[in-house]
Amino acid sequence: MSVGYSYTIEDDKIREYMSLSTEDRLKWLQEINEFTNLVLTAKDREIRKKLRNDPVV
Repeated sequence: MSVGYSYTIEDDKIREYMSLSTEDRLKWLQEINEFTNLVLTAKDREIRKKLRNDPVV
């Protein structure tokens, strides 16, 4: 049984991200976090919280 997930990112997207300044990377991360928090259900938020607090994961 396989657990987890995988995804593929195109090389040009990786290079694009690598070319960003630290400030732009942090802004991007903040925007992703804000979006994620908007779309998560209460159950998803609870699961996320448990995963973040579990040192085994």
